[in-house]
Amino acid sequence: MSMQMVWLGIAIYIIIAIVVAFLSRSGKQTTMESYFLGDRKLGGFVSALSYSATTYSAFMLVGLAGLTYAGGVGALGFELIYLMGVSLVAFFGPRFWFAGKKYGYVTPYEMLGDRYQSKSVSVIIAFASCIFLIPYSAVQLSGIGYLLVGMTDGGITYTTGVLIATILAIIFSYVAGIRSVAWTDSLQALFMIITATTVVLIIIYRLGGFAGFFGTLESEMPDLLTVPGNGYFNIWTFLGLTIPWFFFSISNPQVSQRMFMPNSLGGLRKMIMGFMFFGFIYTLVAVIWGFSSAIAFPGLETADLATPTLLASDLVPPVLALIVMIGIMAAAISTIDSILLTLSSVFARDVFGNVSKGSNDKLQLLVGKIVIPVIAVLAYLFAQMEMNLIAVLSVASSAGLLVTVPALFGTFFWKRGTATGVNASVIVTGLLVIYIELSGNKPFGIASGIWAITLSTIIFIIVSLMTKAPKEKANEFLSSINSEMKSVYKNR
Repeated sequence: MSMQMVWLGIAIYIIIAIVVAFLSRSGKQTTMESYFLGDRKLGGFVSALSYSATTYSAFMLVGLAGLTYAGGVGALGFELIYLMGVSLVAFFGPRFWFAGKKYGYVTPYEMLGDRYQSKSVSVIIAFASCIFLIPYSAVQLSGIGYLLVGMTDGGITYTTGVLIATILAIIFSYVAGIRSVAWTDSLQALFMIITATTVVLIIIYRLGGFAGFFGTLESEMPDLLTVPGNGYFNIWTFLGLTIPWFFFSISNPQVSQRMFMPNSLGGLRKMIMGFMFFGFIYTLVAVIWGFSSAIAFPGLETADLATPTLLASDLVPPVLALIVMIGIMAAAISTIDSILLTLSSVFARDVFGNVSKGSNDKLQLLVGKIVIPVIAVLAYLFAQMEMNLIAVLSVASSAGLLVTVPALFGTFFWKRGTATGVNASVIVTGLLVIYIELSGNKPFGIASGIWAITLSTIIFIIVSLMTKAPKEKANEFLSSINSEMKSVYKNR
């Protein structure tokens, strides 16, 4: 594909996305709630598309396709378990929504700090989320870098692609906060699903139709259709990948924060159902892309080049390949700008808001806006490391965020949980995850995600039982949420 064609496509996308972002502006974004939560007024349709675009990023059509290319059908099972984990949103979502509406929470960690009556809980978990989410942001930047390199045969460098994505993410975040992100996400989600599905159908047709496609896999690459197949997806690798992914919807704050945003419980339900439908289709598309690349281009040096190589080939019409390339770019950028907004709100509300004596909502909003480009630059620098297998790095980041899961369960279901228990579980287990990921040493061969959920749960329970905490807030919080939930079930 020619450089001129790629640059033209990028330019058209930038113009359309910026126009949509500006059109999304409604009123003055002068409070933390309006800038970071859209005044809690997002409709179900927009929420579903925005949630989908935020979640299904460069990880899917670059990362999951690459994982399928490397390990086969185990990648499909891995991603379907993530979809099963979205059931946690159906379980936790109404509780988040009621809590946010009643107490005015802007971030999930503000909720935890208030529930456990401890500023340190908010501050410590906020720092932990920054440590683990910045690499995940870098994953999205890397996806765009690899994509443009593959599409132009190196004409556009990896660094150039990463820089473009970083600048666009900052712009979309600044225009109107979460409103611009939500509306550009919605545009990008529709764009993604339509174009990607169309390309899959064309590729399968050109590879001999469904019968020829799966016949070739069965006869020439049977290892890709079994687990562990070529050995990539052994039981411990599979568990290490899937456990962080199962809890992704509540452990990742850029996702859980969206439970505060819908305008009603009905909007929240539409968000969940719309996302499930979108996710199932998109999962099948990404996996088929990975299989298609394995058939057409065996022996690629880097599995994450499977999608770019496929799009740049004669199997896909150039114009359609360009459109899909823009769709993948859009998906990655939508995830980055969502993370930028979430982390900046977390830093402003949960760190600055708790350590600064003169903090107020207006000042926190200013700090949040200042932090956005700082986080973006850190993600850019991390992306320059050019790590391989985007899917694995994504899961490694999510493994670190698993340390917050026991505290979240305790927030709504265990009044005996204490702030000391939360802090101990997050700090000790978080440090262990960092050690495992940086050193590559897995104790007893067990992945960091398994250690994270197991050890953090044990520490949280034991330390909470050994310490005391104010009972008044726990009783009031749980009674209030349980009362709201009972009224919902009674009115059904």
